[in-house]
Amino acid sequence: MSIIGGKNYNKIILASASPRRSELLARAGIPFTVEVSKADEDNSPSDYPEGIVRRNALAKAREVSARFPEATVLGADTIVALGGEIYGKPAGIDDAKRMLAELSGKTHSVFTGVALAAEGGEKVLVCAEESRVKFKKLSAEDIEKYLKSVNVLDKAGAYAAQECGSMIIEAIDGNFDNVMGLPCGLVKKNAQRVLMA
Repeated sequence: MSIIGGKNYNKIILASASPRRSELLARAGIPFTVEVSKADEDNSPSDYPEGIVRRNALAKAREVSARFPEATVLGADTIVALGGEIYGKPAGIDDAKRMLAELSGKTHSVFTGVALAAEGGEKVLVCAEESRVKFKKLSAEDIEKYLKSVNVLDKAGAYAAQECGSMIIEAIDGNFDNVMGLPCGLVKKNAQRVLMA
């Protein structure tokens, strides 16, 4: 048992296979186990970016919470957005090249939705955080070099700030953990609210 925000916190389940999210939770001192959600992501552009990540995070948390009603479940979803276009995980290397070329020299937003579900999904709390990332101007050679250095196919926007980020990123305005995929400060604050509800 550990304490988060002054509350006893018996068990949290991370509804994600992301090693980055596991790393961030461990670094923040939040005890957890992993149970990958079977919920499908819906990145349809019919919603604002913040709405998309909130919806997907909630779907992931609720799906796992239905299977583990005794636990508090954490779902998360991250996307990159620029000029009304949503950049999720690339479909392949050619798609990754396209994404990086389009983000080159521009400032985009990274949105992460966080959802906490308890009591089989009957009790939920959903929120989101935005960070702004400015890319360097990238040549085709720069992009090829980066793609040889980092496996980007499981990463929104085809990049990882924590992996060779200096090759492509000029500046970050906001929470670095959010750009990695999980704003742990937001998790801690809202975990307390879920437990107190």
